[in-house]
Amino acid sequence: MKYPDVRPRRLRYLKQIRDSVAETTLSPCDFIVPIFVDETIDSPKEISAMPGYYRYPVEHLESHINMLLELGLKNVILFGIPKTKDDLGSSAYASDGIIQRAIRMIKKWFGDEVIVFTDVCLCEYTSHGHCGIISKVVHGGIERWFVDNDVSLNYLVKTAISHAEAGADVVAPSNMMDGVVGAIRKGLDDHGFKYVGIMSYAVKYASSFYGPFREAAESAPAFGDRRSYQMDPRNKYEALKEASLDIDEGADILMVKPALPYLDVIHLVKSSYPWMPLAAYNVSGEYLMVKAASSKGYMDGDKVVMEVLYSIKRAGADLILTYHASEAARLLREGYNPF
Repeated sequence: MKYPDVRPRRLRYLKQIRDSVAETTLSPCDFIVPIFVDETIDSPKEISAMPGYYRYPVEHLESHINMLLELGLKNVILFGIPKTKDDLGSSAYASDGIIQRAIRMIKKWFGDEVIVFTDVCLCEYTSHGHCGIISKVVHGGIERWFVDNDVSLNYLVKTAISHAEAGADVVAPSNMMDGVVGAIRKGLDDHGFKYVGIMSYAVKYASSFYGPFREAAESAPAFGDRRSYQMDPRNKYEALKEASLDIDEGADILMVKPALPYLDVIHLVKSSYPWMPLAAYNVSGEYLMVKAASSKGYMDGDKVVMEVLYSIKRAGADLILTYHASEAARLLREGYNPF
């Protein structure tokens, strides 16, 4: 059959019909809200590179999360800004570290009403800003400093265990060390945390879209870059290697990061492993572009936010980590529908 018997516009003619046949749905339950917890401040502080987004001291988390709950947002992921940093990132796995204290307080205030994900990485806690432990190697008479994968695993496992001990529901290793999911799974299981989940940053690219986050979390590397351990943006099918390894090592949820420049990768990973829950991280640079353009009147911010989030969900993401979560949840609650 063809035109004029088939007219696709019939199903677009009225908004009520468009809504009835829409293929993709979006809900606050789909979102994970990033929260920056800062040990160096005593009141919320706006992040200059992320307009409208804030760092919070532990004491202000209760009111902030109450606001999220009112919007139907029940999943949060915590990133810490410690008072002190050192070469071994010791604040990352300290029992009284900023994230460990934040987890305990959130669970005290909200119990299981809030699902707490935690970032497992060392970049916010090391003096050099890399995601693991730095070692020196001399090869062919040339001295090089590099992130030591296997040494780093020990410290990342300690961090994950400390989060579980504090009450985290899901730990999320974002460091891209080989073997980290398996090492964390064994560490958690050996310490009695068999039901603490792992959301693996399985497919994390060495992206230029992370800039505002690095200001927010004070995690920019002091030297070099992260291209030796994060993925090459030119590669697509390598994502399947990374995802399959993490599945074999015990990941419960996979992630692709960033989201918008890698919608094809989100689709590929979900199509290849449809039984695995898949998250996508709508990162800080993506957030800033929308905010900057809408503040100048170049775009309708609300419409663009919803289109962005629907595109990520349509590509195959089950969960979306996004700095737009509260504004999107508010729009959804108000029945906002620009389509």
